Parts: sequence; C-alpha cells; structure tokens
Amino acid sequence: MLEFYFSYRGVLKRLRSGALGGEMDRIAKHFFTLGYKPASAKIYLSRIARFSQFAATRCGPMPIPQDVIDSYLCTFTTDTPRIGAVSALGHARRLAPERFIGSVPSIEDDPDAPLLASFSDYLSRVRGLEPKTREGVLLGGRRFLDWLRHHHPDQELQALTAEHVFAAVEHRLSLSATSATRTAATSHIRTFLRFLYWAGHNDQDLARVVPGTPHWRLAHLPPRLAWDDVRRAIHAIGATTPVDIRDRAVLLLLATTGIRNGELRTIQLQDIDWRTGEVFVRRTKGKRDRVAPLLEETSAALADYILRARPKVDSPYLFLSFTPPVGPFKYASPVSRIVRKRLRHGGVELGRVAGAHLLRHSLATQLVRQRTPINEVADLLGHRSINTTALYVKVAVSQLAEVALPFPGGVA
Repeated sequence: MLEFYFSYRGVLKRLRSGALGGEMDRIAKHFFTLGYKPASAKIYLSRIARFSQFAATRCGPMPIPQDVIDSYLCTFTTDTPRIGAVSALGHARRLAPERFIGSVPSIEDDPDAPLLASFSDYLSRVRGLEPKTREGVLLGGRRFLDWLRHHHPDQELQALTAEHVFAAVEHRLSLSATSATRTAATSHIRTFLRFLYWAGHNDQDLARVVPGTPHWRLAHLPPRLAWDDVRRAIHAIGATTPVDIRDRAVLLLLATTGIRNGELRTIQLQDIDWRTGEVFVRRTKGKRDRVAPLLEETSAALADYILRARPKVDSPYLFLSFTPPVGPFKYASPVSRIVRKRLRHGGVELGRVAGAHLLRHSLATQLVRQRTPINEVADLLGHRSINTTALYVKVAVSQLAEVALPFPGGVA
C-alpha cells in the first residue's frame, strides 16, 4: 500500500525498516481508507517512519516502551513539529497497539477518577441517562469534589454534613449567571449526593438539604430567526462545490423538519424513504423513534448531495465530513459551525445562541404563526408533552390578542 504514496525504492525501503517497518503498509491503508489526501498521508507516514528509525536504535524489534516515545518527543525544540509527531504516533498506537508497551496511568494524578467512574456507571445503569446528559452531571460531581478538595482537603465523604453541602451550593450559585444554570448546578449536586448515599459513601441522604432554585421555564422567549432570513440564507448557498451541496442539504433538513443536531448526525442512508417522502429519526432525545416528513425541496437537495457530493466511502451515515478522516460527524460542534457559517454568509445577524437548534426554534415559531395546531407542532418536534411546545405560543402575538378578554373597566 505504500506504493500508492511513494514511488522511489530507497524511500520505500526506509519506510519498511525500523521498529514499525512491518506495520507501515497497514498504516498506509488506514489513511487511504479514511480518505486522507495523499499529501497529508505522506506527511503522517514520514513522521511515523522517522520515529520508527529512532525506536529501532533504542529497543530493536522489542515492543516500544513509553520512555522511548518521551525521549523522541524531547528531540524537538519547538511545539509545531512535536505536536505533529504526537498526532502521527497516535495513529500508529491505535493501529499497532501490540508494538507498544502501554503506560499505566497513576491513580495519584486524579484521586477522584475511580469515584467518578463509579458515578458514571450509576448514571448509565441506574438512572438510564444518555451520554450527553451524563457529561453535564459528571461535570457537576467533579466540581463538587474539586470544591471539597480545595476548601476541606482532609474531609472524608463519609463525614460530609449539611453545612458542607450548603457552602458548596452557595459557591456554585455565585458562579451561575442565569436561572437555568443555577437550576442545573443544584440538580447536578443533588444527583451526586444521591449517588453517594446509594453507593454507601455517606450514611445521610444529603440530597434533601440542597435548596431549590426558582426557575420559570416559560418565562423567556426562545431564540429564533425570521423565516425570511432562514430562506435567504439557504438560497445564498451555491451548488458549485461538494461542501456547498452538503451544507444546503443540512440546512434544509434542519429547517424543514426541526430535527435536532444529534438526530441529524445519526441519520443513515436507509432511513430515508424516497417513495413516501419521510425520514426515520432514530433514538431521539425522548428515547423514541419518530418519522419526519420531507418536503420536495428537501428531498431534491438530499438526492443531489448523495448523487453528486457525498464522499465515496463505506459508511451507512447520510452526512459525512469532507475533512480527513472522512466519516460521520461525531460531535455537535461541526454541524453547528456549518449552520453559523451559512447564516452569516446569508447576511443574517446572529446573537449569542446560534447553532442547529436555532433553526428548530425558528421552524416551530413559523408553524405557530401559520396557525398550525399545537399538537401537530409537538408531533413534528418529537415533544412528549404539549407543555414543552407551548413555549412557542407566546411568540404568536396576533393570535394572543384575539383571545384576550376586554378590560373589565372599559377603555379609560
């Protein structure tokens, strides 16, 4: 496989020598399969080959220990080549783990790691929380432990008291700027304290002493865009490059179905029913599958993307990244960046909240203004409770004026 990237016999011989020489063809195939550009793959392979030569002089054919890697990285005097070497070695270690001796992390580096791992398992197995939700709750637990280590370094969890909890909650609330973040902070501390009681780390159910924080869920208006702005941004996307074609399909799907960022990333090719004009949305936020209708314009954009722009890689997922390694979007941030970029290019002024969810709010607001029955809006958005959808009713000012009762005293 190395011949795909290099043609000189001397270069090929050098690449296949060294401590990792026997793995270089497999590593080259890895870069090819993931869709790396030849120039990028050659850089990675050259970096791995240089390390391979270095390691051969230190440990020969034996597995490579961590101290050899550390010694090699110390040969770089500037950050840029060192960072490149670390990235290249990461690929080598993932593809040929048998050629490396894994370093055993010291538990002293993070004394709370075992407890937080147990907490994560509790959140998953007992509470049934999704990974994204667990991240926030775990962060709340870690922050509580960090506060405890800083203010009471010798305090045992078994000896925690209500005074400690009150002080920790007061500290977290002082760092929270909105009612939503304050509610989340106290909720996470409460969940962590329930875990401590459930797991036997503390004999008291201290979660009961965490004070509640006032939070009126329907007291604000959802961030949203005028529908004309959404349409203008979509029309401004060209159709000359594969990225343009993909981004237009992404925005149209988000704006016309109201699906969430995570739901869009999990859509597979087989989830689109072209005959009925529907897309099957898997494992939504409410842990339920649902079907969203596809408008003709959206279906045409998706077909154009699949036929003309989608990378030719073996992946079941609909939307793929064009940046190597080519594959599905693993995180929410790339999709949100696409939305922000295209909205800005369309001349839309964005506020603090500007991501994929902004299009969901905009669609719901538009449907309510068009007098779509609220239960149909709830079904489209996948809301379990119609009370969640009621938030969007507040933006229909003209409709609210129609149902307002006259002032009892008449016009003054």
